[in-house]
Amino acid sequence: MSMIESKVDRRFLLKTLGLGAVGLTTAGCVSTPRRLWPEAFEDRPNILWITCEDISPHLGCYGDAYAITPNLDRLAAQGLLYKQAFATAPVCAPARSCLITGMYATSIGTQHLRSQVTLPVQIKCFTEYLRDAGYYCCNNYKQDYNFTAKTAWDESSKTAHWRNRKPAQPFFSVFNIVTTHQSQIEGSDERFFAKYSSNLKREERHDPAAAPLPPYYPDTPVVRQTMARYYDLITLMDKEVGHLLQQLDEDGLANDTIVFFFSDHGFGLPRFKRTLYDSGLRVPLIIRFPAKYQHLVPFGPGNKIDDLVSFVDFAPTVLSLAAVQVPRHMQGQAFLGGRLAKPRQYIFGASSRVDEVYELSRCVRDRRYKYIRNYMPHLPYAQISAWPGQALIMKELRRLAAEGKLTGAQQFFAKQTKPIEELYDTRTDPHEINNLAGSSQYGQILEQMRRVSRRWVADTHDLGFLPEAEMHIRAEGTTPYQIAIDPRKYNQQRILPAAELVGKGSEGLLKMVRLLSDADSAVRYWAAVALGALGPKAELATDVLHKVLADPQPNVRFAAAGALCRLNHCEDALGVLLEGLQDDRPWVMLYAARELQNIGDKACPAVEDIARAERRGAGRLYGMFIRWAREGTLRNCQS
Repeated sequence: MSMIESKVDRRFLLKTLGLGAVGLTTAGCVSTPRRLWPEAFEDRPNILWITCEDISPHLGCYGDAYAITPNLDRLAAQGLLYKQAFATAPVCAPARSCLITGMYATSIGTQHLRSQVTLPVQIKCFTEYLRDAGYYCCNNYKQDYNFTAKTAWDESSKTAHWRNRKPAQPFFSVFNIVTTHQSQIEGSDERFFAKYSSNLKREERHDPAAAPLPPYYPDTPVVRQTMARYYDLITLMDKEVGHLLQQLDEDGLANDTIVFFFSDHGFGLPRFKRTLYDSGLRVPLIIRFPAKYQHLVPFGPGNKIDDLVSFVDFAPTVLSLAAVQVPRHMQGQAFLGGRLAKPRQYIFGASSRVDEVYELSRCVRDRRYKYIRNYMPHLPYAQISAWPGQALIMKELRRLAAEGKLTGAQQFFAKQTKPIEELYDTRTDPHEINNLAGSSQYGQILEQMRRVSRRWVADTHDLGFLPEAEMHIRAEGTTPYQIAIDPRKYNQQRILPAAELVGKGSEGLLKMVRLLSDADSAVRYWAAVALGALGPKAELATDVLHKVLADPQPNVRFAAAGALCRLNHCEDALGVLLEGLQDDRPWVMLYAARELQNIGDKACPAVEDIARAERRGAGRLYGMFIRWAREGTLRNCQS
């Protein structure tokens, strides 16, 4: 196990299950899980996961007076409310891949939103271990794991239900509520009322004038309307939760079922979703235990728990509750059940490519402080992106930014760069606005959190320091996970220092130039990115960047081409990017298309080439993202 993981209390397991020591091992120390319940022992808990999309803990039971959530408030009163629960990524697919495997997305290569990777045979969805132990596992119905889970479920469909199991068979059942997804907020008032608000009583509809706004949002009618709509959707979602709990009661299963409620990440709004702030990672988590299973939890009903909990802990926790041994490759720790671990000291998060937008940031948080390391600080916080860009609230924020009307914390949406490091005191600054990274008063805390972040990156073999195309190229014939743990194929100790040069300034220029000829293509890539981040200060390196245009690895030559175009040396560089659009590999095509979008009107001659790449990529996961890059390039040429 990693240094950052806690050990399991084996004695608690023995005491809880009433089993002897023979045949038992400590959690995380066996490769093949096996059932711990005797064959004749029928009294295993059912487990129901009720999940929803895109909400932060803005519920009545979390103290939000604007929220109307009576069913969830009641569930929290009957169970446990976790105040410090966190997703491992601020978007759905990477977060969900972690939930289902008990592994960080960055360790298995699923960190990019909408991609498709292969897992090695030894890494399975945790539901497969439950099925081996006799559980009926069903999912209604979203998967979205960035890999194909062929054997994870007995049934995964819109009609999947615990009612389809064999008589008396224990179940693990997931219901995913999409009502609160960010896409549901949009449209006219008439459409929103007909589809959503009309299903609420008058007193359940939220008045925009009373909507609470975070300090980084301007107070405008559009912003208030958006927030009020979101709370309407939360109230509707609460009703759906109530309906599922009613079904459990009708089936006489409430006293036999442990119920989880949580969301996949924070609000689907700007500076919430897609960011590593608490607004993007912190989620509501409520767990209700029937009286017969109270021995599996160290807290009584109605308690509010301050312990840090991470999505990476959910899989081992469910296995712990079902008394199934936890496989050694899982990176989380059980926070409930027979394999209860010590409370976490830290939680971790990762932000990588989302849709067509490339990004790389990592974070660590303890009970008080949040540290964020931005490895692409030369890029804006709010990069241009097609999907969030169509939202009314984002259009409003961009309009105000263009007019110079954003003030104070609202200027987040207008910034064209971001700091390399961010440090926040979440106790005194819950909105994470006051960056303490430059304060000598917090120097020791900064150094400690920086050290913990770097250790986590190393311990978990974080694949993010390979550009996406490079990861897939190196993983041909194997899997990303397997190259990550092989230093001959992924020497992170050499790559990471190169990535840390980005944004450091021109004092590192000579080192960047030297690394452009390194034997490791990922090191060369980061050297090219670092030079590109220097802007005009990289003019002295144009000759060597021209030589890199012939690099055998696409990410290296594309990064060099983008840097040269932004230095107004685009003659040869543009051809390199156009050639990249003709590649058969979608992750190569997308990187070339996005680099073209990011060089502004210099890419105008390439619009039709991007369109051809889009047509060739039709039906592929990346085809839509290439289209969005083309549309962005076209807008650059029309402005």
